[in-house]
Amino acid sequence: MPKHAAALILVALLALAGPARADDDPWPDLKTAIFGDRPVADGSAFMRVEAPQRAYDAAVVPVTIRFDGGHMPPGRIRAVTLVVDKNPAPVAAVFRLGDSIADPTIGTRVRVNEYTNIHAVAETEDGSLFMAAVFVKAAGGCSAPASKTPDQAEAHLGEMRTKNLDAAQIGEPSRVELLIRHPNYSGMQMDQIKRTYVPARFIETIEVSFDGTRLLQVEGNISLSENPVVEFSFTPTETGRLSATAKDSDGAVFNGAWPVPPTM
Repeated sequence: MPKHAAALILVALLALAGPARADDDPWPDLKTAIFGDRPVADGSAFMRVEAPQRAYDAAVVPVTIRFDGGHMPPGRIRAVTLVVDKNPAPVAAVFRLGDSIADPTIGTRVRVNEYTNIHAVAETEDGSLFMAAVFVKAAGGCSAPASKTPDQAEAHLGEMRTKNLDAAQIGEPSRVELLIRHPNYSGMQMDQIKRTYVPARFIETIEVSFDGTRLLQVEGNISLSENPVVEFSFTPTETGRLSATAKDSDGAVFNGAWPVPPTM
């Protein structure tokens, strides 16, 4: 398994290996396991985590980390870590933002294994950390069967498409969704035909760029949902191409590219 994926899973093991806390709140231990002794300040004045209070589908829970530009701290947001506290692998993803991302708001979809807080921790240019959280009622998302059989999933593995890119205009902020066809197996799901567990296989990294300039890097894990989605903002300054490269934990590489503005 590639190094950073193993590290993310190790975080879960280190955080949860100790004695259970009396209040059954894993966040203090997770915070230490992920960020060490670095202080994590309350960021609720300028950031919030949006998710349904009671999820319709625990395997596909939409989450948005939204920022209020009027109350932002000094320096740009350079990274956002998304943590589903009570998942087997709590660190769902780390989003690293390129210099040209003016609005750091990020959207995605995650699996939720049990009633839990979902934390987002934003890191600014000077290394300061800020936190926001939301509580979600959902259960069973990490072991929920995939919507496709392994053979069906393999037939479209790695296919990419975008949403809202057709509205992109030069010099205007654009909100875009990148969608990747991938089962993102958690290793906890049962093959309903063979009655054996499906080995973990998940999107591990996503790189998004515009004409060679990196916009966004994502480090993923099994807590991202099937068919992962990343929603982000960027402002195309000239005609060019939006490109994406994704790699999964089996070493497969997938690519996509789209003209901006779209050709008619």
